[in-house]
Amino acid sequence: MNTPLEREFHGPNLGYVLDLYERYQRDPNAVDEATRKLFEGWQPSEVEAGTPSQVDFQALIGTVHLAQAIRSHGYLAATLDPLGKSPIGDPLLTPEFHHLRPEDLHTLPASLVGLRSQQSAENAYQAIETLRSIYSGKIGYDYSHIRIPEERDWLYQAAETGRFRPPQQPLDEDKLLERLTRVEALELFLHRLYPGKTRFSIEGLDMLIPMLDEMVSAAARASVCAILIGMAHRGRLNALAHVLQKPYDQIFAEFKDPQGRATTWDELGWTGDVKYHMGGYKSPMQGQKVDLIIRMPANPSHLELVDPFILGMARAADEKVDHAGAPQFFKNASLPILIHGDASFPGQGIVSETLNLSRLPGYSTGGSLHLIANNQLGFTATDEELRSTLHASDLAEGFEMPVILVNADNPPACIEAARTAFAYRQEFHKDFVVNLIGYRRYGHNEGDEPRFTQPVMYQMIDNHPTVRQLWASKTEAKDQAEEILQERLSELQAVNERLDAEKELDEPVPQPPPRGAAKKVKTSIPLKRLKELNQSLLEFPEDFHLNPKLKKSVERRRKLLEKSSSEVDWVTAEELAFASILEDGIPIRLTGEDSARGTFSQRHAVFYDVQDNHKYLPLQNIH
Repeated sequence: MNTPLEREFHGPNLGYVLDLYERYQRDPNAVDEATRKLFEGWQPSEVEAGTPSQVDFQALIGTVHLAQAIRSHGYLAATLDPLGKSPIGDPLLTPEFHHLRPEDLHTLPASLVGLRSQQSAENAYQAIETLRSIYSGKIGYDYSHIRIPEERDWLYQAAETGRFRPPQQPLDEDKLLERLTRVEALELFLHRLYPGKTRFSIEGLDMLIPMLDEMVSAAARASVCAILIGMAHRGRLNALAHVLQKPYDQIFAEFKDPQGRATTWDELGWTGDVKYHMGGYKSPMQGQKVDLIIRMPANPSHLELVDPFILGMARAADEKVDHAGAPQFFKNASLPILIHGDASFPGQGIVSETLNLSRLPGYSTGGSLHLIANNQLGFTATDEELRSTLHASDLAEGFEMPVILVNADNPPACIEAARTAFAYRQEFHKDFVVNLIGYRRYGHNEGDEPRFTQPVMYQMIDNHPTVRQLWASKTEAKDQAEEILQERLSELQAVNERLDAEKELDEPVPQPPPRGAAKKVKTSIPLKRLKELNQSLLEFPEDFHLNPKLKKSVERRRKLLEKSSSEVDWVTAEELAFASILEDGIPIRLTGEDSARGTFSQRHAVFYDVQDNHKYLPLQNIH
């Protein structure tokens, strides 16, 4: 007898049912009672035309498992290294591991694979090959650690349907070439004009700039108000010039260094608060200007130190605190983008501490985007010398963050990664990590000789074309690519020739406040007002059930200011100080794992109802 099982279950789910049925055939007690009753009146039919009359359950189950393995571990066979290093692969990805023969896959139906792609497949073999082209190409999707089914399904659906890559979401090839040309031209010009001067070139990871462009454009369309970018020095100058629109003449003036200042002024924190002009290589809003603040705070040579600062700034931008009571949180007010190094991401503890804050109440930002600028070297250390994990991004798996690993020499894959990351963030308001795998054209800095420690790698790099050259060879403008590059170099030369370095470096320095200003500020509060604030802090809703052990201390506090000779304890003084500041309309953010109660139960800024554990915050209810 045939039931609707085969209509309700397909792909991996049907494989699971067939697996259970095979166990049931061997031993009916191997499955639960409900499943036994179901199988007593059911047996699998010939799944589709072309399936052998005697169904090979081992082949059916093997096909389902192979498809699942490719989805989960296909990235291990993806070609991610622009320099040609072979992927490690995994036996799970081979038909032989699942006891499959080519003829098995040719005779089995494509529906077993559960392919979400619109591409048609005549049999399981074609469906498996389609799946392999998606998950083991020049982009790797590391999603199997995502625990929540809705998120996991969304991610696999996006990968298999190709919703974020051409042709479904077009890519303007000529504008992308123009963007890559500007990125490369700046680096070439600085290298020729100031050889040996430190700039921490972006070359080898040039696609970082178009990926940032894509994220900024998407944020503007989504009405995000502020983008906060945290990054170390690798590629910083190029990001300042082409994402934050720092003028070329100011960059060149810093390199001329007429007064013997630092070679570059990254440390002084040029932030470039600008209205981002929608143009670049993609103009989704027909070139109109959008009010979008982009900030890149100063960051010292501690690389990842800026991470928690960026998230703190984002959280501040996400909260509305111009009213009494609890702040209002807006998930889409800001977009934090953190650009990490491949050595520092797993190597510096501040990264894991920051990732751990991503979904905590009081710290979450509606989702951060993480880009690992992976040049496969940490100063002189190779991957094997600087981390214990396979990939630099593996740390993110422990925090259930989706990861895309992408070859930096494949522009369409890079743009797809940026689009997917932003869309996921908007859909689920969680972090996303993109591991952009490229190389480093020069040493750690331009004065370093990397061939001392990586001679073979740099032989390959010396002969390796730039991503601009690779992309140009695939576009209709390939014959004009070098001419376009020379035009951009000429434009930079013209800027340099008319440069007045002294004028460009004339930056205003903030003036310190007059000496003794703090002593002149009046901070006293009338006793009458202190008493009113104290009583307000000790009032509770009628339906609130206070812990009996706290009632005595609350009653003692009520009478504390009745006598002029009363001694006020530190905790009461602190809470009254907070209350007076809040009353003046100045918000206070107090965070930390013990900030609500105090480490030794002294503060009690938050009270918990003993019956249902709901919170009451007196400082948010001052009247």
